Amino acid sequence: MQKQPVKVIAEIGCNHKGDLHIAKELIRVAAEECGADVAKFQKRCNRDLLSPMQYSTPHPVPANAYGPTYGAHREFLEFDVEQHRELIETCKAHGIAYSTSVWDLTSARQMAALGPQMLKIPSATNQHFDLQDYLCQQFAGEIHVSTGMSTGREIADLVAFYEDRGRAQDLVIYSCTSGYPVAFGDVCLFEIRTLMERYGTRVKGIGFSGHHLGIATDVAALAVGRVMEAEGWGRFTHIERHFTLDRSWKGTDHAASLEPDGLHRLCRDIRHVDQTLAIKREEILPVEQVQRDKLKWVPDRRAQAS
Repeated sequence: MQKQPVKVIAEIGCNHKGDLHIAKELIRVAAEECGADVAKFQKRCNRDLLSPMQYSTPHPVPANAYGPTYGAHREFLEFDVEQHRELIETCKAHGIAYSTSVWDLTSARQMAALGPQMLKIPSATNQHFDLQDYLCQQFAGEIHVSTGMSTGREIADLVAFYEDRGRAQDLVIYSCTSGYPVAFGDVCLFEIRTLMERYGTRVKGIGFSGHHLGIATDVAALAVGRVMEAEGWGRFTHIERHFTLDRSWKGTDHAASLEPDGLHRLCRDIRHVDQTLAIKREEILPVEQVQRDKLKWVPDRRAQAS
């Protein structure tokens, strides 16, 4: 199996603060300054997703609220279909793929109609099978699903659902711990190994979606995934991290996000380290042969010299 580059997803989500100009700047920076492969947003129909009580209740953390109620807060952060169409065009202009998470059936219908390369199902709704059935039938692109806060049985049912509909070859599932931010001890990178052992050869790919601090963990995730791939357990394909221009901005996701310098370093390190994760193609590499000829003590050579 030929190794394909692991794609880095800049999860912009709602870190644009409801401002389309900021959203477009996040796309530009992710693409041109950081080198990410995908810029990902979120789409919700809040009236469908929230109960009347949830919609009218104040945000649980008032300092992060963009409205007097949780529903008003979510509406403030929401882009409509035409704005998402603008984001798609902005991504094209900057040479980066567009994607969005869809949290409900209405959003799935709206975003599938725009024809992106990939759509994402967040951990919170990975058991919403009416939503996913619609995508299986009406969306031709890749379907990515996170597995945070999910039991092993739920993940097994999820994969079987896509297999039953002939769409497992378009499915990418992500190892994920749902928390913002996640303590290092709760990241549990060997879940990548578990997913690849159980499902890696049954789906298109396995990814890692991280909500931790720093970038060292992502490099370790790459190593775990590539070792499993080398052993024949399918493909490790994506690493996703939340992205913001300023971690001090108001909102729940900024604290677990990378700023531009962090995302730039992540993209750089993933690509550099990925080159190192290989078995020697020959006993003595060309770069070694030069040094061997100069420095290596070889018994036969010593005998010839005497």
